[in-house]
Amino acid sequence: VQLQASGGGLVQAGGSLRLSCAASGRTFSSYRMGWFRQAPGKEREFVAVINWSGGRTYYADSVKGRFTISRDNAKNTVYLQMTGLKPEDTAVYYCASDEPGPRFPPLQYEYDYWGQGTLVTVSS
Repeated sequence: VQLQASGGGLVQAGGSLRLSCAASGRTFSSYRMGWFRQAPGKEREFVAVINWSGGRTYYADSVKGRFTISRDNAKNTVYLQMTGLKPEDTAVYYCASDEPGPRFPPLQYEYDYWGQGTLVTVSS
């Protein structure tokens, strides 16, 4: 599986961005898909995850109510709609895929494939 994240950029506080993650492979629709982010000098952290059908999602407390994860299995793409952006949301955002498993949300180490990241910068 290859993952290609896009959609990052510079936005003012309070603004919105939509990230996309395009995946290769015929089994995309079976994977759980997650978004993570890493701010300068900080460890990578979980942002959101969605199950194979899109019927189940889970968010970090820091983004709950502001970010929405969704997927289009016909397009092999997962999205992260970000609204109400804050300077502390500034980070490189990564998408990742995880094969089906019993735990939801999966732990970070359980993700099998990672995209290259897209930079989101929120100015105050």
